[in-house]
Amino acid sequence: MQIESHRFLITGGASLIGLRTAESLLAAGAREVVLYDNLSFDAPDGALAALLETGRVRLVRGDVLDAQAVETACEGIHGVYALAGFMSAGIGKQPRLGLEVNVLGVLNVLDACVARRVGKLVLASSSAVYGYGAIGGAITEAEPLRTHAVPAPPALYGASKLLAEKLCQLYRTEHGLDYVALRYSTVYGERQHYRSTNALYIIDAYDRVARGESPVLYGDGSETKDFVYVGDVARANVLAMRAQVPGEAINIAGGKPLSVRYLAETVIRLAGARVEPEYREAPAAGFRIKTDAPFHYDIGKAERLIGWKPEVPIEEGIARLIAWRRDGTPR
Repeated sequence: MQIESHRFLITGGASLIGLRTAESLLAAGAREVVLYDNLSFDAPDGALAALLETGRVRLVRGDVLDAQAVETACEGIHGVYALAGFMSAGIGKQPRLGLEVNVLGVLNVLDACVARRVGKLVLASSSAVYGYGAIGGAITEAEPLRTHAVPAPPALYGASKLLAEKLCQLYRTEHGLDYVALRYSTVYGERQHYRSTNALYIIDAYDRVARGESPVLYGDGSETKDFVYVGDVARANVLAMRAQVPGEAINIAGGKPLSVRYLAETVIRLAGARVEPEYREAPAAGFRIKTDAPFHYDIGKAERLIGWKPEVPIEEGIARLIAWRRDGTPR
């Protein structure tokens, strides 16, 4: 689908990824972007205000669980981004609401797309659909969901994202709806929130350092994660909307294993601090998931199908996040 002169709707539009996607759509020539959000997680800020001032972005305050409101918002829309959702920590605290938003909310968006003849849907899925535990090496899109030894909240989150993908498959089969599912790894960047447990390795580390404290790591710090910068994710969202790849699920990730020790040390160095990481024994229960072996998400399919690969190195992305945290520098 072309972006130029088209109208797009983003559920969860006021979010970290939503606002950056809106910016990227405008830069690509979109006529209008509608941000559909109930603002329960993300309060209006300068970034949202700047977008609204362009005259090409409109905020509709609504909930994805309100089926009629979603359908009304989709009137005249060419493409939809389904970004609204709970993350694992949120599902752990509010399982009923979290699962309703992540599954029934997507179902409402799908019904609205069919009713209003929307041309294409891009679904925000997650690398959590693979689960964790005994995973190692490069993880491709064919990897099954593994929940052995995974705490309930992230397992439920991954399952909810997989259900959302399967609903999209069903609507493609039954209604011919064009869609693509993007499986994001841990997304980080300016406007970082505390709802993403893995992103805490960066944002919580910096906030501790800014207070003169040491970043806290559980275990020996060798555990690896995969991070992708929010600007790169927004670019992937635009490329996925353009590309003719119906029904595909695609990893959007950094593609490199990064140890949590490296992340903490990088934050300390870029912040100009004189502290060392503090190592603690992992608590018996929690939302963060321990992985047994170094791993990363294979991003070859993203490059082949939509022409995407990450452009912002982890150190540059962390530096941008720190600048934003310190003084509100946009990026």
